[in-house]
Amino acid sequence: MTRLAAPKLLLNDEQQMLAKTAREFIAAHAPAARLRTFRDSNDDVGFSRDLWQQMAELGWPGLQIPTEYGGLGLGFFDLCVMLEATGRELMPEPFVSTSLLGVQSLLVGGTDAQKQAWLPRVASGESLLAVVHDERTSGVGAAPCIRAQTGSRGFELSGDKAQVLDAHAADQLLVSATAEDGAVSLFLVDPGAEGVTITRQSRLDGHGVAIVRLESCNVPTDACVGGVGKGDALLAVVLDRTAIGLSAQMLGAAEQAFADTMAYVKERKQFDAPIGSFQALQHRAVDLYTELALLRSVVLAAARAVDEQPDEVARLATLANALASETFLHVSQEAIQMHGGIGVTDEHDIGLYLKRAQATYMSFGVPSQQRDRWAELHGY
Repeated sequence: MTRLAAPKLLLNDEQQMLAKTAREFIAAHAPAARLRTFRDSNDDVGFSRDLWQQMAELGWPGLQIPTEYGGLGLGFFDLCVMLEATGRELMPEPFVSTSLLGVQSLLVGGTDAQKQAWLPRVASGESLLAVVHDERTSGVGAAPCIRAQTGSRGFELSGDKAQVLDAHAADQLLVSATAEDGAVSLFLVDPGAEGVTITRQSRLDGHGVAIVRLESCNVPTDACVGGVGKGDALLAVVLDRTAIGLSAQMLGAAEQAFADTMAYVKERKQFDAPIGSFQALQHRAVDLYTELALLRSVVLAAARAVDEQPDEVARLATLANALASETFLHVSQEAIQMHGGIGVTDEHDIGLYLKRAQATYMSFGVPSQQRDRWAELHGY
């Protein structure tokens, strides 16, 4: 393996200020407890559009979008610094669907016209994106979920996909479809177009998903993102970046769950002593602290690679996603145990972290799949 320079894992002054500002704003305006409000009210959207607009005024949706398209023009590392803060309070706002999947698709594969049409609207908070890409529901050896056939006006798309992040709230869909020759393309599709049906679903962690069904939906040739038949290569890059960004969110959530648990064991008394003074719990806490320190290094290295070492992104994205999924799940499970009986009640926030960990564990490949990919990337 080629010897590489060690990645810079420390935040500069501007990044430290971004992290501090994001954490303070989110703690004040978006506590994790509000997930129950969206759930109990059967909210049609599942997140706050007003809060999204406030964050757009702070520049967050456009943080990585180039200045010529209305964004701040910062790096992917800066985006992950902000994403970590959003993970701490389990924010359901569409960062993964729009800022990661959607924006990265356009940044990597979009034409200038496509970027001009959508990136400024995303940066201003006016528009949301959703990428309809996941083929896992089709099963091994089954036909692709959505087919693309050449039509008189471009392409005709038919099929459906489930568990599409924020599709019910999106202003534009980016749909992956497979042609008869097996080539995959990514198309911009208006969710209000004829033949498009979107059905909202409920997910364990409270984040919004939907079923997207297309019935003979016509899209023009210039709606293709990244080139006809080049969707697989484009999605590979986009999904690696998204996995890193989601890992940053999982890092923030795991660290917050750990911090909340440490505060609890210092207050909860048993046998006239704080339970945090018991050696058995101290040993478990040290194990979690060590796991989180390792995860932070891996996630920051992966985020830095997108900006500085693109050849290393696939390898580090695989490592970050596998480690983040397992660490977040382990931390949240231990947090429930250390909270005892109150940890399994709906009114305590710690249970929300376990639900989120279970959902993110299944996102973009479970750890066993990531390990298989790691082995392939290293020639095993």
